[in-house]
Amino acid sequence: MSAINREPLTAPHRTRNDAVLALCVAVFAVALARTGGEGIRPDHLGWTLLLAGHLPLVWRRHRPVAALLGVAACMAPYHALDYNPAPPIPATVLALYTVAATGTVRRTLLTGVAVIGPTAIGNSLTNPMGALESVEISGWIIAVLFIGIDVRYYRWYVASIVERAERAEHTREEEARRRVAEERLRMARDLHDLLAHSITLIGVQTSVAAHVLTADPERLDRKAVAQALDDIAGTCRIARGELRTTLEVLRADETVVGVGADPGPGSVSGSASGAEHMRGPLPGIDGLAGLAETGRVAGAKVELSVRADDIPPSVGAAAYRIVQEALTNAVRHGGREDLTVRVGLWTADGALRVSVRDDGTGGDDGSGGGVGPPDGTPGFGLIGMRERARSVGGTLDAGPGPAEGFEVTATLPLSREDEVR
Repeated sequence: MSAINREPLTAPHRTRNDAVLALCVAVFAVALARTGGEGIRPDHLGWTLLLAGHLPLVWRRHRPVAALLGVAACMAPYHALDYNPAPPIPATVLALYTVAATGTVRRTLLTGVAVIGPTAIGNSLTNPMGALESVEISGWIIAVLFIGIDVRYYRWYVASIVERAERAEHTREEEARRRVAEERLRMARDLHDLLAHSITLIGVQTSVAAHVLTADPERLDRKAVAQALDDIAGTCRIARGELRTTLEVLRADETVVGVGADPGPGSVSGSASGAEHMRGPLPGIDGLAGLAETGRVAGAKVELSVRADDIPPSVGAAAYRIVQEALTNAVRHGGREDLTVRVGLWTADGALRVSVRDDGTGGDDGSGGGVGPPDGTPGFGLIGMRERARSVGGTLDAGPGPAEGFEVTATLPLSREDEVR
């Protein structure tokens, strides 16, 4: 079956194999000639023609038609001299089969006509009463050609099945790698949002404590210092809890990959499915009040307005992260002590609208809105917010506000299936 399924024109060592096959067929033909039968027993000329007719079979897969012509050029005089007709049959059948199995249907039909026509004419001239014999010979030729055509189509069918299977396997591997890459990107965004938000708040609260300590050492406001330090401790506790949750998801992914998985494509797929099933609970718009409170603790005036219900979890998580990043950058780059940040969420036209606008000065030089730190170094805030919006099929715009400050607006469709990327 392996030999039948293999494409004959590209098979390895085909010349060597055909030479061995031609030798075996020639030995079989000699054995048939020596057992006797109809016609004259081959003499020196007959043996020469018979053995020479097997030599073109060595190149039958390189030049199928030329090999058939070579066989016919030797076997036609052999039959014309009325030698034993049985020995040349295996070589002739093999040459006809090769033409049919390696060529197009048109070439096979033309070959059949070219072989059957002269054979029938020659047989009618040498044996006028052998009409039935001519029909029998033609039937065997047609049968051999049809077998070759059938084998060729069978090889095409097997090749198409193998190609589809390889394509499907390649597609599965690519899908698994894509899902793993998306999961890693999601975790990177989560860590960025978590650390940037927490570190920014800690920095602001530390500045408050330092200001209280150095503003008037003679009249130290111990209560304000204690409150600032307590806020720092609370922020650290929240950040530590969220960071632990994210790391637990990563460790769960490593366990999925390591248990019962080999280092091949299966491990990639296992990592993707493990990350999909073991991620922690998603934040949503219910947590926006906590974000607003942390912004107020950091010294900003945060005005929160939420007019949205029954938001899909994936859309709610994207909105939460967008507001978190926008609020963090507003506090970080606002540039004024009486900073006001207005956060609004509402539903309209089948989508959740998100707006975060501040009246700071950071947006004037292009450093606000998550573009980067004040020194102009590019950051990942704005990129992360855009990726958050795209993950649920939405869009995000960020830039200077109409009057002052910086504004981030996002449109997140609600009609998508609830899926987390």
